[in-house]
Amino acid sequence: LKAELLLVNVINQRDVDMTKKVAEQVPAFSFENYLEETRKDREDRFQQLINEAACEDLPIKTSIRIGVPYEELLLVIESKKPDLLVMATQGRSNLVNTIIGSCAQKMFRRCPIPLTTIRGDDIM
Repeated sequence: LKAELLLVNVINQRDVDMTKKVAEQVPAFSFENYLEETRKDREDRFQQLINEAACEDLPIKTSIRIGVPYEELLLVIESKKPDLLVMATQGRSNLVNTIIGSCAQKMFRRCPIPLTTIRGDDIM
C-alpha cells in the first residue's frame, strides 16, 4: 500500500501544569528532568511497539507533543493530512469515559477523517 505510519503521543498539558506546580513547591524536584524522562519513556515505548509489530520496514515517523490531547491530534491531522486515525483508548474517569475515553469521545465528534479505536490498556 506504500503507507507511511505516523505515531503521535501527547503529553497532557494538565499533567505538565500540575508537575510545574510541584516543581515550584519542591526544590529537589526538577520539572525539566520530568519532561525529559517522560519524552524518553514515550520514545522507548514507540520503539517497543515498532519492534513488537515487526514493522521496521515501513516508513515510520514519531511525534511527541505537549498540549490538550484531542486538540493536538486535530492539529496533526490538519497539518499531515492522514487518511486514517487509529487511536488507542484508555478510559480512566466516569462510566462513559471508562468505555471509550474522554479524548476518544471528543475525537469521534470532531475528527475530519475516518477514525477507529482500539482498547489501549497496555499500549502507552
